[in-house]
Amino acid sequence: MKRFLFAAALLCCATGSFAQKFEGLAKTPTMGWNSWNTFRSDIDEQLVKEIADQFVALGLKDAGYEYVCLDDCWMSKERDAEGNLVPDPKKFPNGMKAVADYVHSKGLKFGLYECAGTKTCAGYPGSHGHEYQDALKYAEWGVDFLKYDCCNTPQFAHGGSDRIWREWAYTTMRDALYAAGRPILFNLCEWGGSEPWLWGPAVGHSWRATGDIGAVFDPVNANDGQWHPMGIMQIVGEHDNDVLRRAAGPGHWNDLDMLEVGNGDLTLFENQTHFALWAMLCSPLIMGNDIRQMSEQTKEILTNREIIALNQDELGIQAFKYETAGDIQIWAKPLSGGDWAFLFLNYSAKETPLTFYWTGRVVTDRVFDKAVTFDEKTPYRVRDLYAGKNLGTTKTPLKVTLGKNQSLVVRLSK
Repeated sequence: MKRFLFAAALLCCATGSFAQKFEGLAKTPTMGWNSWNTFRSDIDEQLVKEIADQFVALGLKDAGYEYVCLDDCWMSKERDAEGNLVPDPKKFPNGMKAVADYVHSKGLKFGLYECAGTKTCAGYPGSHGHEYQDALKYAEWGVDFLKYDCCNTPQFAHGGSDRIWREWAYTTMRDALYAAGRPILFNLCEWGGSEPWLWGPAVGHSWRATGDIGAVFDPVNANDGQWHPMGIMQIVGEHDNDVLRRAAGPGHWNDLDMLEVGNGDLTLFENQTHFALWAMLCSPLIMGNDIRQMSEQTKEILTNREIIALNQDELGIQAFKYETAGDIQIWAKPLSGGDWAFLFLNYSAKETPLTFYWTGRVVTDRVFDKAVTFDEKTPYRVRDLYAGKNLGTTKTPLKVTLGKNQSLVVRLSK
């Protein structure tokens, strides 16, 4: 153990150079898959291989999905005699490096989960006090992505407030990852409790801005004293969007949690809207369904390249709510090359008609000093990104009737 601590201390001196390498990660929001939403603890080596295979077979890799990530419950309940994390020998009999190697053989990247506390949320060994040791092990195994949770944390062990402790804990792991020498995308799964958008850009590549998502569109109002996951629209409206927008950009993103597209009882319209909102808001697009058994409808949503392009746009500006017209929410997003995207959402229980006049309208993004003016002399082409068809130009009003929780997403270009 003394030799390990000495080596870790020496590696700390290299933090600066590794920091420069790590800045090349997450230039656009991360795209991939995570095991938690569907599988919880029911994970093993074969599942990872099958998921990686399907990334290729289903065209997910070609659509931009890159990371195959295991969440909690991948490890044994105890560390080994030297304090190392140990993959569960029944679930991963060939060890974690063999799993990572298989994922890499498909041209993909491999992710793991850990926790800043003494134990993970499911009760497995946490990284508190083992940060540098664990980071070296991730590098040895070939890990490319670390989701770092925040359960069972000794908040006041180092003095100060909960926020101070969390920032310290996540910075410690960041430095350990730098020291280990392998570029690893660092996802802070902190749930938004200490406003990570204020300090996260200097620490990680993305940070959870909200609580845990569920496969429900609206908030769960059970009033039964039990914990319930957050609904999709509850997540979208939880924080001041202008505050979040200022923190987001290439290399650092607000994470609205994993996608529930294809899970639960979400309707077609709700699945489409969920995916499009995550794309418009520059959240990482991390699938949480069983892609081996997903329907063609779900696959079509998840591989819609024109919607994905909004998320992966190099400008990296998160959408803002431009206007609410009755039950219709209107979101706007500046894009590179002078293009704009608009999302029209009927957030009500009834069918709602919409007539939206472009001409004479000026849409201004106050946070990023972007604006677009619509006049008849310089019209924009209007393209429906769900249907993949052109709708004319901004000379003509947009007329549509939207069902419950249905949205229309259009891209405007010269």
